Amino acid sequence: MNITIVTVGKIKEKYFRDAIAEYQKRLSKYCKLDIIEVADEKTPDRASEALEDQIKQREADRILKNIKENAYCIVLTIDGQKRDSVNLAEHIERLGLSGKSNLVFVIGGSLGLHDSVLERADEKLSFSDMTFPHQLMRVILMEQIYRCYRIINGAPYHK
Repeated sequence: MNITIVTVGKIKEKYFRDAIAEYQKRLSKYCKLDIIEVADEKTPDRASEALEDQIKQREADRILKNIKENAYCIVLTIDGQKRDSVNLAEHIERLGLSGKSNLVFVIGGSLGLHDSVLERADEKLSFSDMTFPHQLMRVILMEQIYRCYRIINGAPYHK
């Protein structure tokens, strides 16, 4: 399975970079993982709705350039479907068995995702009704992907 995480913005904090590197190492046993960081746009304080939409559109253009046509695209969004870890593992396994070998997970920037990215998505996934910083969400996503592979392979990690 090829998994790509397309995310807006760079990781500045060393402790997040260390956690991401650890999960990249762990996941290398199970899949080919790529992380693509696209530039984020600075949002001025009290930006108008129109300006926020323009910012999300510019970020969306960068995101969409990195999603291959044949990829199965899962966007992370608050209004997406919630799954527990076992269900997510079963879902990822089913996708692979059905021939979907290129999965792309998308994490938006501070303003969220533009409608054009949501329209490209094959699926919307929510980890919580709460909002998380995109840096932390990347770590959480990678941990859950790792957990999925441990579940799929019958390893005891997830308990």
